[in-house]
Amino acid sequence: MSEAKPQEETTEMRIDPSRASHLNSNLSTILSRIQSTGPQTPIRLVAVSKLKPANDILVLYRAPHSQLHFGENYQQELLQKSLLLPREIRWHFIGALQTKKCKPLAEQIPNLWCVESVDASKKADQLEKGRHALCEKEKEYEDVPLRVFVQVNTSGEEEKSGVEPSDAAALCKHVREQCPHLKLQGVMTIGAIARSQEAKEGHENEDFVKLKEVRDQVAEELGIAKEEIELSMGMSEDFESAIRCGSNEVRVGSTIFGERPAKKDAKVKEEVEDGEK
Repeated sequence: MSEAKPQEETTEMRIDPSRASHLNSNLSTILSRIQSTGPQTPIRLVAVSKLKPANDILVLYRAPHSQLHFGENYQQELLQKSLLLPREIRWHFIGALQTKKCKPLAEQIPNLWCVESVDASKKADQLEKGRHALCEKEKEYEDVPLRVFVQVNTSGEEEKSGVEPSDAAALCKHVREQCPHLKLQGVMTIGAIARSQEAKEGHENEDFVKLKEVRDQVAEELGIAKEEIELSMGMSEDFESAIRCGSNEVRVGSTIFGERPAKKDAKVKEEVEDGEK
């Protein structure tokens, strides 16, 4: 992929000033809430932009916020947006992974910064193959591993993806020892909605506590400091309680971008008739 196309498309993308003002205000509020929660170390905010147009992402990428980290759930949508937007953006894939799609995901998007939903060694292996293929084609990425989080099913819900807590260490070990083009960034969970609601009422979120326990166990079994394994937990409804529980990264979408359209109605690029560049 050449770099010319994203830059060319970006210059042609038009922005609705009122929409831009609304998005920047929302992001300012979220950043203020993160800061006021009191963490001593920086918290990475992933703005979850799934089913929202690239125009919205461009607004937040630009000054005054210069937001870099954006999360997407659907592979084709992510690929299309990555071609429209600057390579400086750090994309996070946070959706469910299909093994057969892992290799192209890691191979086709050079600025894919992280895959957050790894829950099987065969998926890690395919991501490894894809990243290796990318590095062969684009030498500038030879020393830049693709970061991955191992997704853990902390709530035990059947419909949730993720490894069982007892299996997390083995998968983390596999990533570290068998996937040289990947970097184990940490462990991730999408907790139960009921537990998020309880946390808003001041109760401790059991999913967040469990993920911390998993992180500590993984660190012990791998013989590394627990600080080397990040915690990715917390979304729009519960990111403040996640930060208080030690999260290094939160994933916030609707609170920034507003209600999402149905997938069939989503547009990768919004046409703005009376906006400005």
